[in-house]
Amino acid sequence: ISREEEGREYIAQIKKEHHKANHSCSAMIVGDDGQIKRSSDDGEPSGTAGVPMLTVLEKQGLTNVVAVVTRYFGGIKLGTGGLIRAYSGSVAHAIEEIGRVEVKELTGLTVELTNFLEKEGLQEFDTTFLSDVSTTLFVEKSDIEKLGQELTEFYQGKVNYEKSGKKIVEIPI
Repeated sequence: ISREEEGREYIAQIKKEHHKANHSCSAMIVGDDGQIKRSSDDGEPSGTAGVPMLTVLEKQGLTNVVAVVTRYFGGIKLGTGGLIRAYSGSVAHAIEEIGRVEVKELTGLTVELTNFLEKEGLQEFDTTFLSDVSTTLFVEKSDIEKLGQELTEFYQGKVNYEKSGKKIVEIPI
């Protein structure tokens, strides 16, 4: 999410989707520096759901994220400790399953190349196949000069490249 309102809308959507559930507890952190933090126990005893969920998000260093755990009461009372473990554990497990990404703005570099991508483990975007192959790579701005030198060396000076815009991408952590 990028705004608190977006998080609230998502929570409302989940509650509507699971309208027969007893609880849809939530936690969210919004802002590049995590300035906005919200949590809700949604009827569970105070401090047993939303805050533990929020703590997991904080410990993972996540921001611009919302988590909702929906619980249907099954007849067994979990107690305070059980609720805390259930809600925080659900969020931790979801993060482990989904994985984390870092959102970055990278600088584009359009390159004419062949085997260099595989050697360097780079991902390409906007590839065109004309008389030459042209593709765009997005890399850290600080890596452009080094990558240019490596391309020139790899292709023995027979490669053309130029800066080509910027792109926000998610990079698995």
